[in-house]
Amino acid sequence: TRDGLELVAYLTRADTEKKTPLILLVHGGPWARDFWGFNSSAQWFANRGYATLQVNYRASTGYGKSFLHKGDGQWGVGTMQHDLTDSVQWAIDQGIADPDNICIYGGSYGGYACLAGLAFTPDVYKCGVDIVGPSNIKTLLDSIPSYWGPLRNDMLLKIGDVDADEEFNKKISPLYHVDKI
Repeated sequence: TRDGLELVAYLTRADTEKKTPLILLVHGGPWARDFWGFNSSAQWFANRGYATLQVNYRASTGYGKSFLHKGDGQWGVGTMQHDLTDSVQWAIDQGIADPDNICIYGGSYGGYACLAGLAFTPDVYKCGVDIVGPSNIKTLLDSIPSYWGPLRNDMLLKIGDVDADEEFNKKISPLYHVDKI
């Protein structure tokens, strides 16, 4: 990454002899992770000529508490998103990915990362697929039922206080940046 952090990622290639289109498949959570092993989506994409890159960006689980907390306050325009952008650049630099044919794809947090990638780094991606990703972080948190209060409070600590800081919410919510896509 641009700050020297090493990440674990999984690459499925459609063709090892030439550049191909690349799908950056972003896991949800973000407090989850991708694992080594069979991934039906990656295999399906490869069967159709696409390389697939699955990155365990900072805040992914399974790499220790320090790595998990490196994602605190880093949604959207921070280092979590930079990890994804830098991983795409790595694939381009390695001759794996065609830089004119990059897709970002994901669900839940992966869908949010898709929207953030399209809104904040539109020159990187040709297209994106968002599956249930939030476009406005405050709206996401406001949809959490009151009996899940402790989860909401934990999310505010990890994301940043979008309740108290409207400008911060606008900064990290792709909804407010659709004109850049």
